[in-house]
Amino acid sequence: MSKLEVLTPANSQLIFIDQQPQMAFGVQSIDRQTLKSNVVGLAKAARIFDIPTTITSVETESFSGHTYPELLAVFPDNDILERTSMNSWDDQNVRDELAKNAQNGRKKIVVSGLWTEVCNTTFALSALNDTDYEIYMVADASGGTSVDAHKYAMDRMVQSGVIPVTWQQVLLEWQRDWARRETYNAVTALVKEHSGAYGMGIDYAYTMVHKAAERVTHGRRIGPNPAK
Repeated sequence: MSKLEVLTPANSQLIFIDQQPQMAFGVQSIDRQTLKSNVVGLAKAARIFDIPTTITSVETESFSGHTYPELLAVFPDNDILERTSMNSWDDQNVRDELAKNAQNGRKKIVVSGLWTEVCNTTFALSALNDTDYEIYMVADASGGTSVDAHKYAMDRMVQSGVIPVTWQQVLLEWQRDWARRETYNAVTALVKEHSGAYGMGIDYAYTMVHKAAERVTHGRRIGPNPAK
């Protein structure tokens, strides 16, 4: 498989590594609420396109806390693969799950995890070393303990062959063509919820340019009524 081949719903799988509150508490490279929104947005994108998704956690009961409920709500039937090692690749259950998904040609592994400089880097380097997987590291759905920690971990991974991406880039690469109507409405709804200014722009275009109804019902708009 060539790294020049774009991500598609048929060649991709996704892994979330340690998206847990205690891990997020230490993140300083990105606003943590933005990080969580990006993680959940990526999860919803995977659900839209039926991307096989692995969820792994570390030391849930003793240290890290439970995986974000908003993430688990997207995949209510997924097992959560618990580990002790900081490197997910050290856990056989994780390897087996990834290998099972890769049997169908899904050797492009999209990764979102905490922290970038530890759990993401060790997993990525180990997987590249031991297999023919390709690793796509979602930079804005991952976080490090400082801006430098995140940056230099990303640099190290890129130097080793990891492909850096953003969550919205992954979403739109999976969609690829707006003529794909079977996912069009779900993708635009996701963008409105999780893509900030881009989503605001879609709302504006729909209602002000195309004169579509607003997405929500609300109270009456009253006024103006200049005071005397």
